[in-house]
Amino acid sequence: MVITALVTVVAAYLIGSISFAVIFAKAFMKKDVRELGSGNAGTTNVMRNAGFVPGALTFVFDALKGFAAAFMGKAIFEYIHTQTGSEWSYAIYGAYLCGAACMLGHILPLFFDFKGGKGVATSVGIFAVCCPIAIIVGLIVFAVCVIITRYVSLGSVLAAMTVVVLSIIFHNDTAGILPQIILSLAMGAMVIGKHKDNIKRLLNGTESKVKIGGKKNG
Repeated sequence: MVITALVTVVAAYLIGSISFAVIFAKAFMKKDVRELGSGNAGTTNVMRNAGFVPGALTFVFDALKGFAAAFMGKAIFEYIHTQTGSEWSYAIYGAYLCGAACMLGHILPLFFDFKGGKGVATSVGIFAVCCPIAIIVGLIVFAVCVIITRYVSLGSVLAAMTVVVLSIIFHNDTAGILPQIILSLAMGAMVIGKHKDNIKRLLNGTESKVKIGGKKNG
């Protein structure tokens, strides 16, 4: 059963390694989005360079892969737990482990030269499985921040912090809290760490803003 768990986590990483930003940008404009704009393989950069439709598709499919990986982990670990009763195999642990593996794959995709995105959209799908209330509030925080400030990066960072805090507060009490804290913090750290250059630009007042519709401003 340990082998089954390990294979599941590896599969989650491989799912995360499917870079929909690169796929949709190439499909719509025949270019590698990582060579354009910010160089990030994510929703915002695709939307700015390829348009709203490929950007929206990128967000949806990135979120879906996060959901698929976390749901797969939850289901398989739940099966393992019913068969073995092992304390390490609680369903929520599987959801978090596979979610973290998927996010790692998104950021460092095996299939795309380890040059991926920042994990924001993928985290939406992951936490929809791990802690729905956290991601609902996180999305609200993101939307309000972007509407008020027009900084997508600031909204992403604040949303990531919100999701991590709430996922700890509203942890799954059928399993131990410590693994959930560690894995949630790890995913939050990955997202925020990928925004380090954005944070520097925010502090320097040089970060780009967006208009409604995803067009770059400033």
